[in-house]
Amino acid sequence: MGPLPRTLELFYDVLSPYSWLAFEVLCRYKNIWNVSLQLRPTLIAGIMKDSGNRPPALLPRKALYVKNDVRLLGQHLQVPIHLPKDFFFVVFEKGSLTAMRFLTVVKLEHPELLEKVSRELWMRIWSRDEDITEPQSILAAAENAGMSTGQAQELLERVSTPQVKNQLKETTEAACKYGAFGLPVTVAHLDDETYMLFGSDRMELLAHLLGEKWMGPVPPAVTARL
Repeated sequence: MGPLPRTLELFYDVLSPYSWLAFEVLCRYKNIWNVSLQLRPTLIAGIMKDSGNRPPALLPRKALYVKNDVRLLGQHLQVPIHLPKDFFFVVFEKGSLTAMRFLTVVKLEHPELLEKVSRELWMRIWSRDEDITEPQSILAAAENAGMSTGQAQELLERVSTPQVKNQLKETTEAACKYGAFGLPVTVAHLDDETYMLFGSDRMELLAHLLGEKWMGPVPPAVTARL
């Protein structure tokens, strides 16, 4: 018997394009590295408030940089990111509260579908410039991920329940306790040590900590399937 898988927690919000980049890379490596990847839907607004951080897009120079950075990273990581036309309205007015509550219910009731539903929501907002706040939009994402209409509707009806609200709040607070000031955050649990890595560009460092081989953002095993 080999060593037990090391636990990796990925705290993410579908409102964050960098979260999508980290998500895809970790999903590609989860069956290559000896790890157990735990997806943790989190509310980025709660982390920003708790840490006192400000979104980079609120500063003109950073906003311009982020737009170019995300575009180039999407090409490099082979993730089909295209920024919404009305970036500020989508991010700062619409937000992601209902979507993240929905993912919280999915994790509670159908964890095997969490990866697919999360990806579908990212595809809507960051690839096709579609809504992720209206009930029909969330239902469409769930159905595209393989969930039945009845299942998706049942879960959507639970997004405002105390259980779901509290679970999302607890997950967000857990990220804050690790020291999060934004998303994505990857937390690696290695023996008696815990490491919090911020952003989507720390994968080589993560591989170093794990003692695993880094083979680029699209490892050969994934390339063969593309």
